[in-house]
Amino acid sequence: MKGKAFTRDTRYITTRITADGRDGFTPEPGRYRLVAARACPWANRSVIVRRLLGLEDAISLGLPGPTHDARSWTFDLDPGGRDPVLGIERLQEAYFKRDPEYPRGITVPAIVDTTSGAVVTNDFAQITLDLSTEWREFHRPGAPDLLPAAHRAELDEVNRRVFTEVNNGVYRCGFAGSQEAYDEAYDRLWTALDWLEDRLADRRYLVGDTITEADVRLFTTLVRFDPVYHGHFKCNRNKLDEMPNLWAYARDLFQTPGFGDTVDFAQIKRHYYVVHKDINPSQIVPKGPDLSGWVTPHGREALGGRPFGDGTPPGPVPEGERVDPAHTPL
Repeated sequence: MKGKAFTRDTRYITTRITADGRDGFTPEPGRYRLVAARACPWANRSVIVRRLLGLEDAISLGLPGPTHDARSWTFDLDPGGRDPVLGIERLQEAYFKRDPEYPRGITVPAIVDTTSGAVVTNDFAQITLDLSTEWREFHRPGAPDLLPAAHRAELDEVNRRVFTEVNNGVYRCGFAGSQEAYDEAYDRLWTALDWLEDRLADRRYLVGDTITEADVRLFTTLVRFDPVYHGHFKCNRNKLDEMPNLWAYARDLFQTPGFGDTVDFAQIKRHYYVVHKDINPSQIVPKGPDLSGWVTPHGREALGGRPFGDGTPPGPVPEGERVDPAHTPL
């Protein structure tokens, strides 16, 4: 908004799918569909966690295309422009099934009840926590513990700072409505990125010695940093690949099954540069940057750590969910 700082609308549909069914929804394999555009960092989180935990057979995945109009995300990548399970052209239809007068943005990720066609929740932060806890009965053998109890207090503290200063911080820069708002957002972002650069100097992962929810949440911003946030959102003090620890950490995760194999760089760039016409009126999508560095050796093994703790890596990406090989250096 002109002259103002960017403020994220955090009023989500807070219904939860829980083992005790407190909100009227319990985990049931095959009942729910996760709608999660690859372009969106908040949705990318849920796709990564679903894959790490092996919930692909329990919760199906709907993938809208990378661009949307003022009304809604659309299923333009599917045959006939309709989601093959929900039978809808626009995600908006599932929100209106829930509430015909739904007043807010049509966001991803959203979990839709296939029996009614209505959105159950779009509370992105809670969705991944519930996949770890409430869906435990349906996790794959060897699924990692992304919310280790021994580190939960530290994990929550790190997640809070990463969300306010980094995940949302890049958006505060990109959508600042005044020079003053931008300058403040920029300084806050780089204070946090410098803190993370120092934190990751002698530890492989953000919290403890295994991959946790904190790493998932930071990764989806880092993987978009050089292709989008550095230029498009004016977060340009330096590029990610100029911060040795953060760059090696991001590559380590990217090369870990469950992370990089969910990332579609072409869709990411197309989303930001085409949809944000107020920032990029020409809608020209840049050809760069060179993505080959993402698959170069990172050397983080020297810091120790056990990526999946006592668990194991996820198996191959299911057929039909693989990223277009032309859109990833993997």
